[in-house]
Amino acid sequence: MVTVGLIFPPDQPPEHLLEVARAAELAGIPELWLWEDCFAESGIACAATVLAATTRLRVGIGLMPVPLRNVALTPMEIATLARLFPGRLLPGIGHGVLDWMGQAGVRAESPLTLLREYGTALRDLLDGAEVTTAGRYVQLDRVALRHPPTERVPLWLGGAGPKTIALAAEIGDGLVFDGGVAKLPAALELAQESYAARPQPPSPQEPPSPQGPSPGGLDVVSFLSVPITTGPAELAQRAREMAAAGATRIPVCAVSAAGPPDSSPALVDFAEVVGAAAALLNA
Repeated sequence: MVTVGLIFPPDQPPEHLLEVARAAELAGIPELWLWEDCFAESGIACAATVLAATTRLRVGIGLMPVPLRNVALTPMEIATLARLFPGRLLPGIGHGVLDWMGQAGVRAESPLTLLREYGTALRDLLDGAEVTTAGRYVQLDRVALRHPPTERVPLWLGGAGPKTIALAAEIGDGLVFDGGVAKLPAALELAQESYAARPQPPSPQEPPSPQGPSPGGLDVVSFLSVPITTGPAELAQRAREMAAAGATRIPVCAVSAAGPPDSSPALVDFAEVVGAAAALLNA
């Protein structure tokens, strides 16, 4: 089964979030995905708000830019939400837009090295380990979470370049890919090669799992942008094509001629379209 979700883009002001989240849950959409774009809205703050205001909706964050976030703080935030709302948080990390990282004064000379060090430490901390490391970018001295998650939290890594895709499959539970359906098969082939080379694959889970990869493969989140005028049948067909290319989760972003819509009523109405399309796809 392929999971179809809705994206709440950072173009929307945060006061629209709850109305859209509740509409998504009412429409039967299982997942709402958020972006932590500079300099818009906090992914963690928005995720906490949605989780507290809904009862079933899972919330994905794709992605949190690691240069902006201390590696000791992010697992504290993730673990807190994971314990408060078990099984409903889907966190993702990535390089961030490099120009924005430069604006913030945190651009790394080697983004891939930073992501590797950060992702490895974050995974270990979320798993309850005490971490001491002295990397190029990540330095930790006997750091451990006082309240680690009570169940394993999945971790997605995002990227479009081949080295980042391979890294996501090497140390993450899934890949967040925003390169479009045409490029997805090649990206997935590269990711699966890296995933197969892992020394100890994660424990199998029965599909469909809301929390991580299905047995024998990598969980692949692939964003789908469609005109806000798209109907359920057309959206289901677009999602079917993306699923055939290898996506396991398809968060949908509605766009207009000028970009994402700037009003919550438009997204509230679109939530019904996404819910109907998901039902058609998985019928």
